[in-house]
Amino acid sequence: MYRYRISGLTVSSDIEMPGAYPAAAEGAAAIVICGGAVPDALDGALATGPTWAMAPGQFLLRIPGIVRFALTQGRQITYQTEKQAEAGDVAAFLLGTAFGILLHQRDQVVLHASGIAVRGRAVLFLGPSGAGKSTLAAAFGQRGYPLVTDDFCVVRIDPAGIPLVHPDGRLPKLWTQAIERLDLADRRGVAVRGKLQKFYVEPLLAGSGEPLPVGAVYALREARAPLQPGIERPNIVDAALLLRSNAYRPRLVAQMDQRARYFELAAAIGNRAGIFHLTRELSFGAMADVIAGLERHWEETEFRAGAA
Repeated sequence: MYRYRISGLTVSSDIEMPGAYPAAAEGAAAIVICGGAVPDALDGALATGPTWAMAPGQFLLRIPGIVRFALTQGRQITYQTEKQAEAGDVAAFLLGTAFGILLHQRDQVVLHASGIAVRGRAVLFLGPSGAGKSTLAAAFGQRGYPLVTDDFCVVRIDPAGIPLVHPDGRLPKLWTQAIERLDLADRRGVAVRGKLQKFYVEPLLAGSGEPLPVGAVYALREARAPLQPGIERPNIVDAALLLRSNAYRPRLVAQMDQRARYFELAAAIGNRAGIFHLTRELSFGAMADVIAGLERHWEETEFRAGAA
């Protein structure tokens, strides 16, 4: 069995996952991943979609032709491959979609975000797939900012009301073009899936592994007319909706009756940090300006070393 630590949880798996950091084999695992029989349908399903079904404590997910997953009580993922599965497919979907859904099943707040460490805090970049979250985080890595999380992250509110991000434990994934433009070819690992031109990349700097308080959250959007590049802070209601819409698989937030948790988190982040729109051009030529603008924003706002 392989051991990993993902989003603050110890994971035991019978399949190697090259996109995750190994962890010490100490204590019982919070999550167990193993191969086995997975049904085509879920008895007693309360909600269904084209490739999924959900019942109390159970979630069935199918990646057509590749793999089926059965998620149980937020503690176990059982997978069964299908005929079209290729090398890396199962691990890729385990680390992404399946694990993200399992975190929802554990009643966690899961954001579709990548993040970096800035002065002892986590700065998160929200956005759907293709928004440039991982690329922006990797570009900041070249500026000396450690990576905290890639693609999704769990945010928990501690007893003092402080929103904390638990380090991800997964390697970032970048397309070939981003790897070349950011000069990261020497850090490129294996392909995420088969012939897909997306690769795991060893970050220049990795975080300490300890939970970090949220410093700021930026929802990414492209600068298209009438939107102009810049940073804007929405009102608290819009900020809460923005956070919820950037949940990992946002439809599940409603299906699992978790909307109140996202509003609670938005309030906690708004009181101690801030939720912002970051509008920017997507070209690599604009990356330096985007980074400089964010660094100015950190200096100009209350997000400073030692701020509460």
